[in-house]
Amino acid sequence: MEAAHKKEADDKPAFTDYDYSNFYYGAGDDPLNVLPPFSAWFREAKPNGYYLYAEPVESAPTTRVRVRDGKTDEVRDLVNFASYNYLGISYRPEVKQAAAEALERYGLGASGSPILSGTFDIHIALAKAMAEFKEKEASILFPTGYSANVGFISAIMRSGDHIFCDQYAHASIVDGAILAKSKTVFFRHNNPMDLERKLSGVRGKKLVAIEGVYSMDGDVCLLPEIVDVAKRHGARILIDEAHSTFLFGANGRGVAEHFGLEEEVDFHLGTFSKSLGGQGGFVAGTQEMVDYVHGFGRSRFFSCNLAPAVAAGLLAGVRIVENEPQLRARLWSNVAYLRRRFSEEGIDIGKSTSQVMPVMVNNDAKVFAVAEKIQQGGLFLQPVTYPAVPKHKSRLRISVSAAHTEEELETAVQVIARVLREEGICRS
Repeated sequence: MEAAHKKEADDKPAFTDYDYSNFYYGAGDDPLNVLPPFSAWFREAKPNGYYLYAEPVESAPTTRVRVRDGKTDEVRDLVNFASYNYLGISYRPEVKQAAAEALERYGLGASGSPILSGTFDIHIALAKAMAEFKEKEASILFPTGYSANVGFISAIMRSGDHIFCDQYAHASIVDGAILAKSKTVFFRHNNPMDLERKLSGVRGKKLVAIEGVYSMDGDVCLLPEIVDVAKRHGARILIDEAHSTFLFGANGRGVAEHFGLEEEVDFHLGTFSKSLGGQGGFVAGTQEMVDYVHGFGRSRFFSCNLAPAVAAGLLAGVRIVENEPQLRARLWSNVAYLRRRFSEEGIDIGKSTSQVMPVMVNNDAKVFAVAEKIQQGGLFLQPVTYPAVPKHKSRLRISVSAAHTEEELETAVQVIARVLREEGICRS
């Protein structure tokens, strides 16, 4: 009997043999049929590594955070490489003060859709500031970066149109294409030649959707080549600069500015949740475009507007970016330091050329153990697995901040290198 139980345990699939994608569909006619098999898997998956997701942070997202361990309930002080707070702006005193004053003046939330009672003067000021910053006629705000892509794409594209997406495009771009009911065509990641093949012979309205910096790989889009291909085929170009607005370019306007192609790109999207450490998204362009999206951007039209206190803090953040270019210089200095040290230690960060650095583990069965040991070593990082990245391309994702000290950067290198060597992933 004992031998039979042992054989049954040995034959039982490991939790790493499955992921969320295996439970997208359920058998039978009841929508709830998918829950029992998912729950059976998740009961094993959570204590074996999935607990690392959504661990409560009990402090501001500075370079050092207090995190409640999802397994032990212990609160740890960790060096933070998980937050998108690339410029360290969200906790600046002037940002908090602006938000506090707006909270006192306006209360907690907008309490309405932006087309009805939810537009406040602070929203108009923020939209105007973003248009001026991006050097465009106008901009329009969305409650999240996700809703900006979903709402904008579905506002301008229709059934029968074609949307060409980089295969690594963010889910919000894909979901916007789905809501638009357009024919969606994916081209190989950052591959202008494949985009050329896919565009050839296609008639009608065409949109090419790319990102400035890709959030899982940290590589920068090949914008000059993609613009050239798109223009020759009469396609409009949308660039989502979620991870590059306020960072790239001489003035921080993004990758389009970095390449000198701001006028060639038709639609400029971005978020406030990354470099400004806040919440919300925006689209910048012509006044005609903004007026149209006011009426057809469903994810904005049918959502409550940004909280006025958040908008006020974001406006203060925009002013900091405009007045303190040294923040960007400090960020890129930190990026250069970390890239050099990772190279010296033989740590694979893929094709990253930005502040987003994947630490490649490439072992779906080991990535959770690696992440757990790294957190025990004092770093706040999470594992990334399929379906967020391809199978066997699992990784940890580092977000570098201008606020990181050299000591904190070196701590990251030492901890990561030690754990990867212990796990047989890095042998140099």
